[in-house]
Amino acid sequence: MQKSFLAAPLLAALALFGSAVAHAEVTVAEPWVRATVPAQKATGAFMRLKSDTDARLVSAASPVAGVVEIHEMLMDKDVMKMNRIPGLDLPAGKDVELEPGGYHVMLMDLKAQVKEGDQVPVTLTVENKDGSRQTIELTAPARPLNAPMKMQHGKH
Repeated sequence: MQKSFLAAPLLAALALFGSAVAHAEVTVAEPWVRATVPAQKATGAFMRLKSDTDARLVSAASPVAGVVEIHEMLMDKDVMKMNRIPGLDLPAGKDVELEPGGYHVMLMDLKAQVKEGDQVPVTLTVENKDGSRQTIELTAPARPLNAPMKMQHGKH
Protein backbone atom coordinates (compact mmCIF):
# COMPACT_ATOMS: atom_id res chain seq x y z
CA MET A 1 0.00 0.00 0.00
CA GLN A 2 2.82 2.38 0.78
CA LYS A 3 4.18 1.97 -2.77
CA SER A 4 1.11 3.64 -4.28
CA PHE A 5 1.54 6.67 -2.00
CA LEU A 6 5.11 7.09 -3.26
CA ALA A 7 4.23 6.52 -6.90
CA ALA A 8 1.68 9.36 -7.13
CA PRO A 9 4.06 12.16 -6.00
CA LEU A 10 6.83 10.70 -8.15
CA LEU A 11 4.58 10.67 -11.23
CA ALA A 12 3.42 14.22 -10.48
CA ALA A 13 7.04 15.39 -10.18
CA LEU A 14 7.95 13.71 -13.46
CA ALA A 15 4.97 15.33 -15.19
CA LEU A 16 6.02 18.77 -13.92
CA PHE A 17 9.62 18.18 -14.95
CA GLY A 18 8.52 17.04 -18.39
CA SER A 19 6.38 20.12 -18.95
CA ALA A 20 9.17 22.43 -17.80
CA VAL A 21 11.46 21.30 -20.62
CA ALA A 22 8.80 20.91 -23.32
CA HIS A 23 9.44 22.70 -26.61
CA ALA A 24 6.97 24.83 -28.46
CA GLU A 25 4.96 22.76 -30.89
CA VAL A 26 5.35 24.54 -34.23
CA THR A 27 3.32 23.39 -37.20
CA VAL A 28 4.20 24.17 -40.80
CA ALA A 29 1.43 24.38 -43.41
CA GLU A 30 1.62 24.69 -47.20
CA PRO A 31 5.39 25.05 -47.61
CA TRP A 32 6.62 25.84 -51.12
CA VAL A 33 9.61 27.29 -52.96
CA ARG A 34 9.48 29.40 -56.11
CA ALA A 35 11.15 27.70 -59.09
CA THR A 36 14.00 29.55 -60.82
CA VAL A 37 15.38 30.12 -64.31
CA PRO A 38 18.75 28.46 -65.12
CA ALA A 39 21.16 31.25 -64.08
CA GLN A 40 19.10 32.56 -61.15
CA LYS A 41 21.02 32.46 -57.85
CA ALA A 42 18.23 33.14 -55.34
CA THR A 43 14.64 32.24 -54.59
CA GLY A 44 12.20 32.28 -51.70
CA ALA A 45 10.59 29.66 -49.49
CA PHE A 46 7.10 30.33 -48.21
CA MET A 47 4.80 28.68 -45.67
CA ARG A 48 2.45 29.25 -42.75
CA LEU A 49 3.82 28.72 -39.24
CA LYS A 50 1.86 28.32 -36.02
CA SER A 51 3.29 27.78 -32.54
CA ASP A 52 1.35 26.65 -29.49
CA THR A 53 3.53 28.88 -27.26
CA ASP A 54 5.44 32.10 -27.90
CA ALA A 55 8.54 31.24 -29.91
CA ARG A 56 10.78 32.74 -32.58
CA LEU A 57 12.03 31.53 -35.95
CA VAL A 58 15.76 32.31 -35.69
CA SER A 59 17.34 30.62 -38.70
CA ALA A 60 16.87 28.33 -41.66
CA ALA A 61 19.10 26.14 -43.81
CA SER A 62 18.86 24.14 -47.02
CA PRO A 63 21.36 21.99 -48.89
CA VAL A 64 20.29 23.64 -52.19
CA ALA A 65 21.65 27.05 -51.10
CA GLY A 66 24.96 28.38 -49.82
CA VAL A 67 23.21 31.10 -47.78
CA VAL A 68 19.76 31.00 -46.19
CA GLU A 69 18.28 34.01 -44.37
CA ILE A 70 14.97 35.21 -42.94
CA HIS A 71 13.76 38.30 -44.83
CA GLU A 72 10.97 40.84 -44.81
CA MET A 73 9.62 42.99 -47.61
CA LEU A 74 8.45 46.51 -46.78
CA MET A 75 7.57 49.76 -48.48
CA ASP A 76 9.99 52.63 -47.94
CA LYS A 77 8.98 55.87 -49.69
CA ASP A 78 7.12 54.07 -52.49
CA VAL A 79 9.99 51.61 -52.98
CA MET A 80 9.65 47.94 -52.04
CA LYS A 81 12.72 46.86 -50.08
CA MET A 82 13.86 43.48 -48.86
CA ASN A 83 15.76 43.28 -45.56
CA ARG A 84 17.37 40.45 -43.63
CA ILE A 85 15.89 40.14 -40.13
CA PRO A 86 17.45 38.34 -37.14
CA GLY A 87 14.29 36.38 -36.42
CA LEU A 88 10.53 36.26 -36.72
CA ASP A 89 8.23 36.14 -33.70
CA LEU A 90 5.72 33.30 -33.60
CA PRO A 91 3.03 34.46 -31.14
CA ALA A 92 1.22 31.62 -29.39
CA GLY A 93 -1.76 30.32 -31.34
CA LYS A 94 -1.45 32.77 -34.25
CA ASP A 95 -0.74 31.97 -37.90
CA VAL A 96 2.40 33.66 -39.21
CA GLU A 97 2.45 33.84 -43.01
CA LEU A 98 5.70 33.64 -44.93
CA GLU A 99 4.62 34.73 -48.41
CA PRO A 100 5.83 36.61 -51.49
CA GLY A 101 5.83 40.33 -50.74
CA GLY A 102 6.11 39.74 -46.98
CA TYR A 103 8.17 37.63 -44.61
CA HIS A 104 9.96 34.72 -46.28
CA VAL A 105 13.00 32.46 -46.15
CA MET A 106 15.54 33.58 -48.76
CA LEU A 107 17.61 30.85 -50.43
CA MET A 108 20.72 32.45 -51.95
CA ASP A 109 23.84 31.21 -53.73
CA LEU A 110 21.79 28.38 -55.21
CA LYS A 111 23.84 25.33 -56.12
CA ALA A 112 21.56 24.40 -59.04
CA GLN A 113 18.38 25.54 -60.73
CA VAL A 114 15.22 24.88 -58.69
CA LYS A 115 12.77 23.39 -61.17
CA GLU A 116 9.01 23.19 -60.89
CA GLY A 117 8.13 19.97 -59.06
CA ASP A 118 11.49 19.68 -57.25
CA GLN A 119 11.25 18.78 -53.58
CA VAL A 120 13.43 21.25 -51.64
CA PRO A 121 14.58 20.27 -48.13
CA VAL A 122 14.50 23.11 -45.60
CA THR A 123 15.45 23.07 -41.92
CA LEU A 124 13.96 25.72 -39.63
CA THR A 125 15.39 26.56 -36.21
CA VAL A 126 12.93 27.81 -33.61
CA GLU A 127 13.92 29.33 -30.28
CA ASN A 128 11.61 28.75 -27.35
CA LYS A 129 10.92 31.21 -24.53
CA ASP A 130 13.52 29.50 -22.32
CA GLY A 131 16.22 29.96 -24.98
CA SER A 132 16.27 26.30 -25.99
CA ARG A 133 16.18 25.56 -29.70
CA GLN A 134 14.51 22.95 -31.84
CA THR A 135 14.79 22.13 -35.52
CA ILE A 136 11.98 21.38 -37.93
CA GLU A 137 12.79 19.42 -41.09
CA LEU A 138 10.45 19.90 -44.04
CA THR A 139 10.29 19.40 -47.77
CA ALA A 140 8.82 22.17 -49.89
CA PRO A 141 7.66 21.55 -53.47
CA ALA A 142 8.85 24.02 -56.10
CA ARG A 143 6.00 25.91 -57.74
CA PRO A 144 6.17 27.72 -61.09
CA LEU A 145 7.96 31.04 -61.36
CA ASN A 146 4.64 32.73 -62.06
CA ALA A 147 2.96 31.33 -58.92
CA PRO A 148 0.58 33.95 -57.49
CA MET A 149 1.92 36.39 -54.93
CA LYS A 150 -0.70 35.36 -52.40
CA MET A 151 -2.07 31.85 -52.30
CA GLN A 152 -5.60 31.21 -51.10
CA HIS A 153 -5.69 28.76 -48.20
CA GLY A 154 -6.44 25.28 -49.43
CA LYS A 155 -6.12 26.24 -53.11
CA HIS A 156 -3.05 25.87 -55.29
